[in-house]
Amino acid sequence: MDKNLRKFEMASVAVVSAATLASRVLGLVRDSLTAAVFGTSGLLSAFFTAFQLPNLFRRLLGEGALTAAFVPTLNEELERRQREGAFRLVNEVASWLLVVSAAVVGAAMVFFSQPAWIEAAARAFGGDDDTVARWLASGGMTVVLFPYLVFVCLAAVFSSALQTLGRFLEPAVSPVWLNVAMIAALVIGWKCWPGEAGGADSARMRVLCAGVLVGGAGQMVLPAWALMRHGWRPRFALALSGPVRAIFRLMAPTVLGSAVYLINMTVSRFIGLSLNDSAVALLNFAQRLMELPIGVFAVAVSTVVFPLISRRAAQGDTEGMAAAYQKGMRLILLVNVPAAAGLAVLAVPLIRVLFQRGAFAAGDTLAMAPVLAVCAAGLPFFSFVNLMLRAFYARKDTRTPVVAAVLSFVVNLALSLVLMRRFGTAGLAAAGSVAIVAQALFLQVRLTAAEERLAFRFVRRDLGKIIAASAAMGALVWGGWRAWAACAGEGSKWADAAGLALMIAAGVAVYGALVWLLRVEDREELAGMVMRKFGKNKI
Repeated sequence: MDKNLRKFEMASVAVVSAATLASRVLGLVRDSLTAAVFGTSGLLSAFFTAFQLPNLFRRLLGEGALTAAFVPTLNEELERRQREGAFRLVNEVASWLLVVSAAVVGAAMVFFSQPAWIEAAARAFGGDDDTVARWLASGGMTVVLFPYLVFVCLAAVFSSALQTLGRFLEPAVSPVWLNVAMIAALVIGWKCWPGEAGGADSARMRVLCAGVLVGGAGQMVLPAWALMRHGWRPRFALALSGPVRAIFRLMAPTVLGSAVYLINMTVSRFIGLSLNDSAVALLNFAQRLMELPIGVFAVAVSTVVFPLISRRAAQGDTEGMAAAYQKGMRLILLVNVPAAAGLAVLAVPLIRVLFQRGAFAAGDTLAMAPVLAVCAAGLPFFSFVNLMLRAFYARKDTRTPVVAAVLSFVVNLALSLVLMRRFGTAGLAAAGSVAIVAQALFLQVRLTAAEERLAFRFVRRDLGKIIAASAAMGALVWGGWRAWAACAGEGSKWADAAGLALMIAAGVAVYGALVWLLRVEDREELAGMVMRKFGKNKI
């Protein structure tokens, strides 16, 4: 690989990682404040369920299907017609997406504004009066939150265009505005409506919903402004040009697959909403902790590697595409396998430090710990799937992910209904983890069948070394934490925070040393990225 191109890749990954780290940390602050204000109440579970719906439609219309079809087509347009043709395509796609997303928002607002329909659905799930109340609260908030979909769909178009132009900072920073707006809304709501009397929770929740909409607008404006600095000018153009028709053809099977995923996640949320007050809130908080290693590294690698894979595929350079994919696999596994081990071993102190304050009590910590441990088991597979899907998209194969989505849906739904009866919220988390494992195995088998050089066997030896190093690290951290708790005592926030910092530092040091001693490939790239985060070894 060209040395300058390699430097650009790693610098881009570092930029995206740093920006995404800031977003994820702010997301943790946001959720920590949310837990302190609302605890694990039914009202908060209703909010998370309502917010999940526009987010899932965002994946359907804005990020998943669109990015899969838009980025390769935009790369080709940039090669053939330079920036003028690429910017024309951006306007055409943005115009169509504006019309479609606005229509979806209107239809959803009409549907969820009908309480009789929502109550009937809740009763069909066998819900009691408490379940009906949670469903009705979620439906009302869905009406308010659904316009967020328009903002983030347009943001996805502008961010994809920037990434194609080699600009990764603004798309990575864009989600920061949502977190900032929601944090501000939580602070304002608490200051204006302190305590529990007089419908304070409902008033604070209305302010939080407003913060979501303000943050969504910020997510759209930032990448649009950055794209304008590169010469793009917004135009409303509902043209059915050749590239637009090609995007629609590529999107069609992916939309079907994403629709299955949408139904899957929506049903899971409403199953959790039917289970008890806290189930959805606990699942959401556990997934937030999982998103830290995913967002800091896995998504960053995939975001930077995807245009490279797409470019190599468009050039017919199968060897270059395979090399980029294998590097992405190794880098993702190098971080996410030990991250999963660490999350499982340190679940209780992590939750206690990050969430246990205000309305989030010690009992909520104990209830969330097994949920987080089960979710962590699926972390490496989730990150791996993220990269595999982009490899299929780069090859313009959007049909295989549809089959994988259907498989994931069937596994998740069946296991959710079975496991939640015996294991409650942890059962729902286990169903999701098993479903993502099944999806990962299916996708890798199909990817290998399509191109032998994308086979998992090229990283299998390194994976064995990574698992061994992670197991040793996990054992050290497990024993170290128990020794710390015996000496310093448990329950004190400062003692927990100091112990966590010590255990994480020791775990990283031991894991890094073992990875180096075992000579895991691409360890130099990982070390270089870590050094750049601390301002050393700059390119």
